[in-house]
Amino acid sequence: MKSETVHLTLNVPARMDFVNITGEVEKAVHKSGVREGLCLVNAMHITASVFINDDEPGLHEDYKRWLEKLAPFDASPERYHHNRTGEDNGDAHHKRQVMGREVVVAVTDGKLDFGPWEQIFYGEFDGRRPKRILIKVIGD
Repeated sequence: MKSETVHLTLNVPARMDFVNITGEVEKAVHKSGVREGLCLVNAMHITASVFINDDEPGLHEDYKRWLEKLAPFDASPERYHHNRTGEDNGDAHHKRQVMGREVVVAVTDGKLDFGPWEQIFYGEFDGRRPKRILIKVIGD
């Protein structure tokens, strides 16, 4: 069995944004030499996520608005008890929980085996500093 581990580092300047990382994941799969297997991609920070969806700007704007309604940014300790620790990112933890930590994609014939329109995204909910993403490819 073969395996390949790649760590990406992103520094998203906005507090909340989405970055298409499909190309970076495809490079890791190619580099691995795996023809049949699995590719795990996960955010290594508790205020970020990795998810699969369409690369359509209107959808991304809808996500941002929807997430902000579910867990609005509020640095005060009244809304989020987490902020009583001196942090101001209680909302980011909730947004990550909704959007998910990771994705697993099948690798078939050396390529990510996606459905129509599927792309891999990094979701940032407490940006403005470097954060890592793990890509792990395993298989034959």
